[in-house]
Amino acid sequence: MGGDHHHHHKVEVPDYRIYKVEDCPELVRVQQELARKGLKDPWLRNEVWRFNTKEYGTYSSRVSSMFARGARFGLIAFAVTLAVETVSDMMSPEMPHGHDHH
Repeated sequence: MGGDHHHHHKVEVPDYRIYKVEDCPELVRVQQELARKGLKDPWLRNEVWRFNTKEYGTYSSRVSSMFARGARFGLIAFAVTLAVETVSDMMSPEMPHGHDHH
């Protein structure tokens, strides 16, 4: 089986303190609305990265890239399925179609 060929890449985890709610006007508004109701979200900081458009893009760009990535494979799978069904229909003996053949 040869030597150990696994490549381990160290994942760089950013320091949590770089994410500040105060840097994100949208989340500041959420924080203020919660405060008006006497509530506080201690996990709100975990959402700050979503608003960093320079590094992660906009919400719509992330969604469209997710669908674009899946659509390519979906279209290929659709084409292969259609081709297989078409070929199998052409090769099968003539069968009556519809529901009234009983």
